[in-house]
Formats: sequence, structure tokens, C-alpha cells
Amino acid sequence: MKTAICYYSRHHGNTLKVLQAMAEEGDVDLIDVTTRQAVELAEYDCIGFASGIYGFEFQKAVAESAQQYLPQGKPVFFVYTYGGTKGTGAKALIEIAKEKSCPVLGEFSCKGYDTFGPFKLVGGIAKGHPNARDLEHARKFFREIQKQNTFE
Repeated sequence: MKTAICYYSRHHGNTLKVLQAMAEEGDVDLIDVTTRQAVELAEYDCIGFASGIYGFEFQKAVAESAQQYLPQGKPVFFVYTYGGTKGTGAKALIEIAKEKSCPVLGEFSCKGYDTFGPFKLVGGIAKGHPNARDLEHARKFFREIQKQNTFE
């Protein structure tokens, strides 16, 4: 299953760590949405979108990338990391997927070290995350998607 994951990961690289663990499990291309390259996702069997949670939702560039480049009917999944709260999680991206008749295969989320804003004053929250257990759960999530969705 050839998979593309369009992502945004800054600050501590929490989301990228999770995606790199997933990429160990299969044929995965990681696409950084900040490079502003035109992305041809039609050639992929499955597409993921990933981000940290910023202001209670996915980073805006990831949602814009999904709106612009997600082909009709492609299976999708979502990955996110968060410091304090999941916020709305992948809600906005799920809506985009519905608009494009894309089946949603699932969501994976885990804590991620966060020093944004007031958290910096206390040395951050969710220290040590994503940890080895989080990364193993990420790998397992991706293996399950692969097992459940065999594409010709």
C-alpha cells in the first residue's frame, strides 16, 4: 500500500517522530506541507494528514493542503499530537474528507512535549512524549490500516 502523509511538525518535532515510526512499517512518503510544493496525491493508495494541535485544531496549512490536493474518494487517516488537550482533533479534516467522498480509516493521537505560551513558564507539559510506547502504538495503528485496507 503506497501511502503519502502530508504533515506539519514544528517546535519539538513531536508529529514527525510519530510519522517516522509509522513510515518504518511500509511504503510511506512524508510530505512537509510548508514546502509549498504542488502535491500529486492521486498516485497513492492511501493518504494521511498529520499535525500537532495548535489552538485546539490541526495546523491551518494541513487543512488547506487537504482541501486543495486530496483527490475524490481516496481513503484517508489522521494523526496528531497534543500537549494539553486534543481540542477538536481532526474534525475539520474529517469534514473535508466527507466533502470529497473519502473514506476515513481512523485517527491516531498521542501526547507531545509542549512548551507553547504559558507552558514554557513551567518547563513544558507532556515531557518525554511521544515516548517509546506512543511510537509503538503509532506503528500498530499503521499496521492495522494496512491490514484492513488491501489495495490492488
